[in-house]
Amino acid sequence: MPKKARGKKKAVKKKVVKKKITKKKTVKKKASVRKKTLKKKAIKKPARKKVGSKAKSAGKTAAPAKTIDNVSRAAAMTTPSSEMSVQSEEAVGTVTHYYSHLNVAVIQLNRGKLKTGDTIHIKGTTTEFTQIVESMEYEHRPIDEALEGQSFGLRVKEHAREHDTVYLVK
Repeated sequence: MPKKARGKKKAVKKKVVKKKITKKKTVKKKASVRKKTLKKKAIKKPARKKVGSKAKSAGKTAAPAKTIDNVSRAAAMTTPSSEMSVQSEEAVGTVTHYYSHLNVAVIQLNRGKLKTGDTIHIKGTTTEFTQIVESMEYEHRPIDEALEGQSFGLRVKEHAREHDTVYLVK
């Protein structure tokens, strides 16, 4: 009888050993997975530079202050070109709509009159071009002259945008 008991004990011990081995393997795998994910996260995050209080205060004082001389020089540089445009141009209307597939701008004439053959200057925040008026339409009919208060279609050579100002070049 003692031989049978020994055999059973050995079998029990083997099972226990096997369980311990499998548990160790899973623990090792989890630990290695954790290490990999931690390494990946550390690589993705960029390092931030720390700015000390000395650098902040130095940056504020390093910016040059505007003086009267700098402002007057800048104004003097822009004044002649703007005076020339004011003397030779008169604002007569605004662009209310633009049809890109036809290259036609709808213009509301606020003052004066506009004829075919006149030179106009269309100016906006991103638009600026000069052209000769070649084709105008009012209610789908060609016209030669547009009067104050009238909205009409004008074929333009470049893209015009709403709220652009139309100047008559004298």
